[in-house]
Amino acid sequence: MAGGGGYGGASGKVDYVFKVVLIGDSAVGKSQLLARFARDEFSMDSKATIGVEFQTRTLVIEERSIKAQIWDTAGQERYRAVTSAYYRGAVGAMLVYDMTKRETFDHIPRWLEELRAHADKNIVIILIGNKSDLEDQRAVPTEDAKEFAEKEGLFFLETSALNATNVENSFNTLMTEIFNTVNKKNLASAGNQGESNNPGSLAGKKIVIPGPGQEIPTKSSTCCNSS
Repeated sequence: MAGGGGYGGASGKVDYVFKVVLIGDSAVGKSQLLARFARDEFSMDSKATIGVEFQTRTLVIEERSIKAQIWDTAGQERYRAVTSAYYRGAVGAMLVYDMTKRETFDHIPRWLEELRAHADKNIVIILIGNKSDLEDQRAVPTEDAKEFAEKEGLFFLETSALNATNVENSFNTLMTEIFNTVNKKNLASAGNQGESNNPGSLAGKKIVIPGPGQEIPTKSSTCCNSS
């Protein structure tokens, strides 16, 4: 189970560094979700992201220190050629739409196709319906998103960066599943080499996902619908 680290990261030994990308149309709230998770902040005056930015936060999952390196990619069409390079090395992705704007959900299949074309085939993906605080303006039924997530094998949650609903839960779900996936790979590798399959043998091993300027619940059925 994931435990919160200090906002902005924590000092000390880090067992894993996981690169995660936020993708989706412009103005769906990607930057606000990241600000809420990384710094517990929300700004009503947020401006569109230009290019790519990233922030980090350290979590503890099953007594391991996990640094989440989260990349916020601009959703504007003119930046897509630039941001596509940043999918490389990502082990997790948040696919975000605005639940009050149907077109942002209708574009999700295209974003998913691009993600799968550029990212590792084992990347962990969670579908996020943001702005759940605007329930009276809902344009995307929860059932539509659940059906899509189930069909594509994605996790799914509805969030609100404004009031912090499910923000921690969504990132923790993603990071925990990445951690579980990496551990399974490491154990399989150790077994193939004739080593002990004791999870304790992973102690001290670090997986670093490089990038420019580098310094589990079940899928879809665990979705939470919060307004």
